[in-house]
Parts: sequence; structure tokens; C-alpha cells
Amino acid sequence: MMQTPLLAGAILLENGAEIARVEDTMHRIANNAGYPDAQVFVLLTGITVSLPESGASQVRAIHQRGMDLEKVDQVNTLSRAFATKSIDLPTFADKLHQVNHAVPTFPFSWLVVAALVVSVTLMIAFTGHATPADLITCSLAGMGGFAVFYWVNRFAQIRFLSEFLGALLIGLLTLIGFYLTHNTAYHADAIIIGAVMPLVPGVAITNAVRDTMTGNLLSGPARAIEAILSACAIGLGIALTSFFY
Repeated sequence: MMQTPLLAGAILLENGAEIARVEDTMHRIANNAGYPDAQVFVLLTGITVSLPESGASQVRAIHQRGMDLEKVDQVNTLSRAFATKSIDLPTFADKLHQVNHAVPTFPFSWLVVAALVVSVTLMIAFTGHATPADLITCSLAGMGGFAVFYWVNRFAQIRFLSEFLGALLIGLLTLIGFYLTHNTAYHADAIIIGAVMPLVPGVAITNAVRDTMTGNLLSGPARAIEAILSACAIGLGIALTSFFY
């Protein structure tokens, strides 16, 4: 029985859920499976489940964390279905394995287009208007920075390096646009702000605050440090190109 809540908790934690959600979901699964006294202990790097009445406990290590809120939603949906007896425990476990091994829903091309839309929209929001040079530069910087972040993170699996390189490319493309246009209306600062938004760890910062406010004083500050390091990597990438303006 313990394998099912462990797997559900691991999927949630690896894909951006906050600690309180992970613990609540695992408690509900154990309770609906007939183990109301199950004890759950969740950290960013591991999950422990214990059944006091049987003296059994299991631990599952968490080696990587990303962001896929669709998987979080799917686990929550399956948990509700199990609570209403729409599915039994073996079926629940099988469906969790399917969710865990599912490929990303959106292809890379869609993600790049989404990065473009986010970048340009926020750039316009900061400037109130935009010149054609602003739009073109921000589009290229947003797409290029996200593409570098995506592929470096996928192959090297070093998150801070991918964020640094993505931000560095954004700064370089913005710098190139600055020298090509020679336009006093060129909004380099707004272009950079808009283009880096797809890289900003917004959900991680939100989860850090939520974990801390719910009393998870180990995972909350740990998430905050992780988010701060990501912000520093992005800032360093931009700062290295700012000296040439």
C-alpha cells in the first residue's frame, strides 16, 4: 500500500507542488486506503511513509525537480477519484505509473512560441508601446534564451548553468540590437525584462513562501535558496553584457 502514496507524493514533489499539498494528498490516499494513522514526512530531497500499526516504513529519494503542473493536476484528479471509490487501489497505482512516465504534453516548438508571447507581452506592458526594433529583438531574445535554457537543462541537467547561459544569450541579442538600431527609442531594459521572464523561477518563489508559512521550515528556506540562486544565475548572465552598453 505504501508504494502508491509514495509514488503520488514523488510525482507531485518532482513537478512543482508545494510540501503542504504533497503531505495532504498522501494522507488522504492512506486514509482512503484504510490507514488513517499513517505518518508522512516530506522534504525536498526525500519522502518517508510509516504505518505505526504494522511497524513498516519506506523512503523514496527525490533526485530531480522540475515544473509540470499538468502532472500535479492529474495526480490530484486520480486522488479524488480514489476517494470517491471510482477506482480501486491497484488501478490508482497503475494510472500513477502512467502519469509518471508520460512524455511532456507540449512539444518544444510550442514552448518556444509561448516564451515569445510572454516576452513580448511583458515588454509592451513595461514600455506602454514598442518600436519594430523592440518587438523583433525581444522576440528573438525570448525565444533564443528559452531555447538555450531548455536544451542545456535537458542534456547537461545543470539548472543554474542553463539559466545563466539563457540569460547571457538574451543580453547578447539585446546588445546586438542596440548597436544595429542606433535608435534613441530602443528600450533595452524593457526588452531584457520581458525576455528573461520565461526563465524566472516564479513558482519556486511562491512555493518557498507557502511552505514557510505552513510551517515547513526546512523545505521553505531550501526552496527560497534555490530560487535565489536561479535569480543570481540569471542576473549574472545579464550583468556580463551590461558593461558593453
